[in-house]
Amino acid sequence: MPSSRWLSVALCIGASFPLISSSAGHAIAQAVGAQSLRIETTAEEAESTRYNNEKNSSFHRITDYIGDHIALDLGAGFNAPIGNDIRYITWGGNFTVGGGVHVNKRTTLLAEYQFIGDKLPGGLIAEAGTQGGHAHIWSFTLDPVIELFPERANGMYFTGGGGFYRKVTSFTEPGQYQNYVVGHFSSNQGGVSFGFGLTHKSRWETNMRVFAEARYLFLNTPPVTATDGLGTTELIPVTIGVRW
Repeated sequence: MPSSRWLSVALCIGASFPLISSSAGHAIAQAVGAQSLRIETTAEEAESTRYNNEKNSSFHRITDYIGDHIALDLGAGFNAPIGNDIRYITWGGNFTVGGGVHVNKRTTLLAEYQFIGDKLPGGLIAEAGTQGGHAHIWSFTLDPVIELFPERANGMYFTGGGGFYRKVTSFTEPGQYQNYVVGHFSSNQGGVSFGFGLTHKSRWETNMRVFAEARYLFLNTPPVTATDGLGTTELIPVTIGVRW
């Protein structure tokens, strides 16, 4: 009887062994497959992270190079007449765009284009016998910028320079769709400007600063006694913009 009992136990174990082996093999296969999937996912994530880091690194290298060596600015604002010029020109707007180089952390040299568009006073328009008028000024100048606190988030700078200015004074009459010019005179001359500004460093782009500046502008336009002149031009352009 004991021998018969042990024989029965051995037969049961022998019959169960294939099932146990099959289950163990299946479990091992599942574990290996899950591990392989985790390895593949981790590899894909690492590759994606590496690509994004390289992409961002390249972008930042380019923007950092531009910010460290190449200067850009873009701004717009308004102009106020001063002195004797108040009789011959009124308030208006301006637009400025420029580029240049950063000589060092404190000094930048900019080449700037500026457009100024102002209205004419009513008295001058009445003297001309028309119903409207404007004065437009185009300029190309070289303007150094000296930063006082280049490392601070909030800074201050002085700027000034000069170059070529063209001024056109036009008198207009209303038309069906727009005003048309009935008379004008123009002059080309040199001019200078100087002033100061305030800056604030952007928290999103380290090389970008928002700026606000005011300058004194003087143009040696023809005198009133000349057929094409209204005397020298003096304005205070105030400009707000961004600079790299």
